[in-house]
Amino acid sequence: MKIAILGFGTVGSGVYEIAKTLKNIEVKKVLEKDLSKIDIATDNYDEIINDKEIELVVECMGGLHPAYEFIMKALQNKKSVVSANKAVIAKYLDEFLNTSRENKVKFRFEASVGGGVPCLAGIQKIRRVENIDKFYGIFNGTSNFILDNMYRFENEFFTTLKTAQELGYAEVDPSADLDGYDVTNKIIISFALAYDGFIKNDFPCFTMRNITKEDILYFKKQGFVAKYIGEATAKGNEYEASVMLNLFSINTLEANVLSNYNIVTVKSHTMGEIKFYGQGAGKLPTANAIIQDILDIQAKISFNLISIEKKYTCSSNLFKYKYIIRSNEELKGNFERIDRDGNNFYHYTKEITQADLLKLVEEKDCLVVKLNEVLV
Repeated sequence: MKIAILGFGTVGSGVYEIAKTLKNIEVKKVLEKDLSKIDIATDNYDEIINDKEIELVVECMGGLHPAYEFIMKALQNKKSVVSANKAVIAKYLDEFLNTSRENKVKFRFEASVGGGVPCLAGIQKIRRVENIDKFYGIFNGTSNFILDNMYRFENEFFTTLKTAQELGYAEVDPSADLDGYDVTNKIIISFALAYDGFIKNDFPCFTMRNITKEDILYFKKQGFVAKYIGEATAKGNEYEASVMLNLFSINTLEANVLSNYNIVTVKSHTMGEIKFYGQGAGKLPTANAIIQDILDIQAKISFNLISIEKKYTCSSNLFKYKYIIRSNEELKGNFERIDRDGNNFYHYTKEITQADLLKLVEEKDCLVVKLNEVLV
């Protein structure tokens, strides 16, 4: 199969590197502004679109535009597309799937969630047999690197963020990782495969940038480790999802996920909890997932038909959890207990719905953390 790669950065060059080791994939063109990077580079996308030998396009550009236009043009010209771009997929998945069906080609996106961790394929395989109760996990390696380093080395948040940036784990503008946009996109994509519906980002997303060294040390004394978690479930025509800090007991698998690794848990009736663990980003792990999609398309392998026609309404009443709310003053409310540690007050709620939680913290300057000991 002859393919083209759009973008020759970290992931694009990784795809090229792996493809060179395989006999049944040939990279014919690479779309790249810097033509000196590789001898098969072109800066004219029409050269790729008009080349009838190219059957598949790998989009590794990132961002919404021109990635959206390039993906659509490839599909409309009857070329299959594989992408790792979670931002454009979370926004336009319905259009990509409809256009690929209309043109009898494939659109695949395993690498968009979990990098090299095959969690989307796992979700599709489970769905062949039964419904999924819920999924949750550490979907973002940058946030996990920061929280892990704060916990193990007891560093301040911004010191750790700077280290992550120096190592290339965090962008110069880390908003997507710290404010949950990256995890939100991955929840939307995972939900589509788990529940056959295309939801929007209208569920609660709490930033993690207000956690401090003092918080980490307090939670450590209580036997908890903080992790940044995305979670979703659906019942009937309602769904509930969230992106927020969670506390795990120190003996749980999630508490022991180190550095920039990811772990995604999928729960169903007959399988119980299945956990997918591995590198959630990086050149070769992500490229490997893209190559797997290419090989599946070539071999006409499909784990489960993707349909996102079901309509869902966002709810904040499907789950009940306990939470800890940290503020610099004592809050009024019916709390199980309130701890004071230095200048901080830690309020432990009873089991409440997300709707009740949102009322409690409305317009308050505080840290909200879910107690994940009740996540079974």
